[in-house]
Amino acid sequence: MKTSTTHNQRIARMTLASVYPLYLAKVEKKGRTEEELDQVITWLTGFSKDKIQQLIKENATFEAFFQQATLNPNAHLITGVICGYRVEEIEDTLTQQVRYLDKLVDELAKGRKMEKILRSS
Repeated sequence: MKTSTTHNQRIARMTLASVYPLYLAKVEKKGRTEEELDQVITWLTGFSKDKIQQLIKENATFEAFFQQATLNPNAHLITGVICGYRVEEIEDTLTQQVRYLDKLVDELAKGRKMEKILRSS
């Protein structure tokens, strides 16, 4: 799916520090925990909880965040619609990675089992 350059640039400039509290509020409202949120982020990016917190303190943009990440080899298994876009059809790599994260957080908030979220067999 095509997204505009402006849209992709806006996503690249967003900071993890601005989005993480929103993710946390979303999952906690549905009875999930910060530990589960961090587990999902760790699975996708390879970052430890300490590294996630460091990047939040550094006010890292999503662009910097995903440049430092080692994306999980099973990330391509994340499919479906998030924010009106089918994640597997997003052409911009960074935008797709951010939407992967959005999709995982959404699945966590919807009560999906962790082994399903983490694409375990």
